[in-house]
Amino acid sequence: MGQLGRSQSARYYKEALGLFPGGVNSPVRAFKSVGGTPLFFNRGKGSRVWDEDGNEFLDFCTSWGPLIHGHAHPYVEEKIIKTLKNGSSFGAPTRLENELAILLKTHLYHVEKFRFVSSGTEAVMSALRLARGYTNKPKILKFEGCYHGHVDSLLVKAGSGLVTLGTSSSAGVPNSIVQETLVLPLNDAALLEQAIQTHAHELAAVIIEPVPANNGLLLQDLSFLHLLRGLCWKHNVLLIFDEVISGFRVAFGGAVELYGIEPDIVTYGKIMGGGLPVGAYGASHNIMSAVSPDGPVYQAGTLSGNPVAMAAGIAQLELCLAPDFYQEMEAKTRGFVERINAYAKVKGYPFELVSLASVFWLSFHGKKSIHRADEIDPDMSAFNRLHDYLLNHGIYLGPSGYEVGFVSSAHSVDELTHAAQVFCRGLDQLYAGAEQ
Repeated sequence: MGQLGRSQSARYYKEALGLFPGGVNSPVRAFKSVGGTPLFFNRGKGSRVWDEDGNEFLDFCTSWGPLIHGHAHPYVEEKIIKTLKNGSSFGAPTRLENELAILLKTHLYHVEKFRFVSSGTEAVMSALRLARGYTNKPKILKFEGCYHGHVDSLLVKAGSGLVTLGTSSSAGVPNSIVQETLVLPLNDAALLEQAIQTHAHELAAVIIEPVPANNGLLLQDLSFLHLLRGLCWKHNVLLIFDEVISGFRVAFGGAVELYGIEPDIVTYGKIMGGGLPVGAYGASHNIMSAVSPDGPVYQAGTLSGNPVAMAAGIAQLELCLAPDFYQEMEAKTRGFVERINAYAKVKGYPFELVSLASVFWLSFHGKKSIHRADEIDPDMSAFNRLHDYLLNHGIYLGPSGYEVGFVSSAHSVDELTHAAQVFCRGLDQLYAGAEQ
């Protein structure tokens, strides 16, 4: 297969450039990292997507993770259409909110009350406000390499010191807000202990992706996560798990279930909306009692608890509760990953797919373990060349080497076997002449 045609995508992109900043409504979609014209999709079914030029791809982006059952799953689709026929929004309570919350509460032992919102970013923003309002303390501690949405106080990168106030990573974030955020490297126990001991009196919460998957797949030592939990308890600092990606993905109960570590507040999104915009945050009855109208922490939303999104979430999560669902997903993903890794090892290529459950990341570091953002080589040229090869051979990954890929229940073993073969041929082309 040669270079795929993108004439229709190019036409729509040219039009979009006059309508949106960079021609897109979320930056990574612009293909700036990998080059070329961004693809405009018009259809998805199961494991596959089609663009405006009629090109067909096996999809490992799955809308950045929400579509754990693939595109247009008939059961989810049926529930969406049935609900939509009764009205798309009321701005008032519906029983579907109760149904989804009961389903969640039945299986998420660590959450007593929820608040539904419309995105993962909104869930995190609300969780931070809740933490500050509940503790009456101003500062938040986050980790370099964890992304929590475009919340002002979390668009912060590490400053010049090791235990330091951060610096803004986006224009438009006032310094006064940045100064309320501390930033640490991941997986550094000594610095973590020092930071919490020093700042506990002003620290409302520590927020972390327990499975950091927005800047590579930075799997943490369990000892680090257990230490974090213990230090927060000891110093009366709330622990927030951002499970927008890992929730319902690495297990139904996310990292909390997988690792057996219970946070004080948790945020969700993506999978729990069945492909529609949704988010949620939850905690104990005591902490959630601080949220308006019960308490002084204000948060509201016109489309919060939207009935169509609730119906989609209920349907999708019901499918996730099928017997052995997560075991089968992990086994299928492991087979795909191990086939590619075994080939790379035999060939001596400095490449590995790092994976957890049904999430994988392309690491061009050989067998070197990557736990922190600063351990990732910023040179993404190898990823960009492999991405181009895969795209031209019918495999779609998110257009950034920092992003992870996802396997869905719609991906068949045969499709994954084929995809692994394409990956291996792509590695041959990438490392032509590099065999040892």
